[in-house]
Amino acid sequence: MRCFKHIAALIRNKRLQHPKGYSQSELSHLLGYKNGQFISNVERALCNIPLKMLGKVSEVLDIDPSELKAAILRDHEETLNNYLKTSENAEVKELPARSNESSVNESSASASFGSSAADFKMSSNS
Repeated sequence: MRCFKHIAALIRNKRLQHPKGYSQSELSHLLGYKNGQFISNVERALCNIPLKMLGKVSEVLDIDPSELKAAILRDHEETLNNYLKTSENAEVKELPARSNESSVNESSASASFGSSAADFKMSSNS
């Protein structure tokens, strides 16, 4: 599962502590969005800030770029850990070994269709 909680907390805290006290709607408009839903989704950790918007977010909320970077990296690390834990717990099934693939295919075709693979020839008209 993707993690956005660190960037969410940073954006919410900086928005609420900002001297101008931006609402979600005001901040969204300043970033070029039509309503406050975008910032609401970010602050609820449902999505991330698009990379192309990071400079503007940093500027509007007076966030040091290193703080943004640190929050995003923590989220990425947690996301990777979540996926790796999931894959560690997943059962990996191996395919049976393939020995002499052509004879396996011919015998399969013969068993399935009641004829040998040699009976199936391509027509030059097809």
